[in-house]
Amino acid sequence: MIADIFELLVSRWDFFAGLLLEHLQISLTAIVIAIVIGGVAGVLISEFTRASKPTLAVINFLYTIPSISMLGFLIPFSGVGNATAIIALTVYALLPMVRNTYTGMTNLNPAILEAARGMGSTRLQILYKVKLPLAMPVIMSGIRSMVTMTIALAGIASFIGAGGLGVAIYRGITTNNAAMTMAGSLLIAVLALVLDFVLGFAEKRMNKRSEKARRTNRAVGAVAALACLALIAVSLFRGSAADTINIATKPMTEQYILGEALDILIEQDTDLNVELTQGVGGGTSNIQPAMESGEFDIYPEYTGTAWNMVLMESGVYDESMFGELQERYETDYGMSWLGMYGFNNTYGLVVRTEIAEQYGIETYSDLAKVDDQLTFGAEYDFFEREDGYVALCETYGLSFGATMDMDIGLKYQALNQGEIDVMVIFTTDGQLSTADAVVLEDDKGFFPSYLCGNVVRNEVLEEHPELEEIFAKLTDTITDADMAAMNYAVETEGAEPRDVAMDFLREHGLLNEEA
Repeated sequence: MIADIFELLVSRWDFFAGLLLEHLQISLTAIVIAIVIGGVAGVLISEFTRASKPTLAVINFLYTIPSISMLGFLIPFSGVGNATAIIALTVYALLPMVRNTYTGMTNLNPAILEAARGMGSTRLQILYKVKLPLAMPVIMSGIRSMVTMTIALAGIASFIGAGGLGVAIYRGITTNNAAMTMAGSLLIAVLALVLDFVLGFAEKRMNKRSEKARRTNRAVGAVAALACLALIAVSLFRGSAADTINIATKPMTEQYILGEALDILIEQDTDLNVELTQGVGGGTSNIQPAMESGEFDIYPEYTGTAWNMVLMESGVYDESMFGELQERYETDYGMSWLGMYGFNNTYGLVVRTEIAEQYGIETYSDLAKVDDQLTFGAEYDFFEREDGYVALCETYGLSFGATMDMDIGLKYQALNQGEIDVMVIFTTDGQLSTADAVVLEDDKGFFPSYLCGNVVRNEVLEEHPELEEIFAKLTDTITDADMAAMNYAVETEGAEPRDVAMDFLREHGLLNEEA
């Protein structure tokens, strides 16, 4: 494993270096904001102590909110991406900053403060020349803890389409690439340790009181501050150019491949640039609102998902309804369906082979006879979908002994380890061919059709009509077997999604020879 991680880091250092820089930008932005706001708040409540208890109570409450919940709460207000990640990280960073500043400022020797007053110092002079310098060791301790925590927590930013090393971790989990997951985790740990070392060095320098040391500290501090501000400025003001197309994908292997194919083809055949945001957590639930707000321009979607989760229609979708689906997207959202790839990635159920043989399970109806003895596993959104868990149980009279929510990339691992007995799969899953599982027959035809195509904002099509030609090239190019094979290449054989996408384009004569 160590050799695999090292080889991956070396061969794809440009990829990891970019994520490392993004991680640093997001983290430092949140850290700087938290130091300013938290420091000011800590000083104020130490001076006006009546405000200390309610202020610390509010910050303590915010700190107890799970990070996923915080991100979900912020998305409707600030959208997906870096801004939401920075806000959430800042909120979590406030507690150690405010608490340590307040503690350091209120636990000083009263005799020293009384002496300062006796020498005629004003309240402001006492604050800046006595209290803050004496409290600085405690404040620095809070900053060091806050920085380490923020660096680690920033890994979850990729769940909402933000950058950083969490992208590598999440992509590794989704594509069954343990080396990538470990590489991303290792780099986060190293980054946290490096910044902690730097802050420790700065803390030692601050304890040196000679005039020469102070001049050096001021110079080093100014350079460090300018470097941080420059890094933050790049993060905050790096906007999408007018000729940039923003593409989003869900956290699924095949979506990574499709996203890369779109990226390659658009940049090859047009003068447009592509900003590709891979693996947005929550899938449709987070991407569709971002499409409506203009944060994203294109994303691959499935017809059945769109019918139930976007249009909020009940009942089973079939492709005879596609015309109505298109019309509703056009009138309700100003979006079009283009580039229908041709494959149908519908849901299915599988049971571990030993369970299927033990109970003679071949159909969903057979499953209903022994379901109370089995554990059912699925990704989070399946339990909330209109066409998901509740509807499935109602249709077949299912009542499982236990259920388990899990990330989509961990399902096959959980099944193989016996943690779950039954699980939802996609018919194009690459790992399905090697799983020790039996695919059951949907004998009542519960699951709808899920043809895959691209949802595109009409405003983008009007500005860049050349995109329609690209979507026409992709129409009916992928069968179910093709998609399953491409997923298998990534998840089992360790191929990169971009390489698989290039091979697909080349095989269909869509890739220029020089590419």
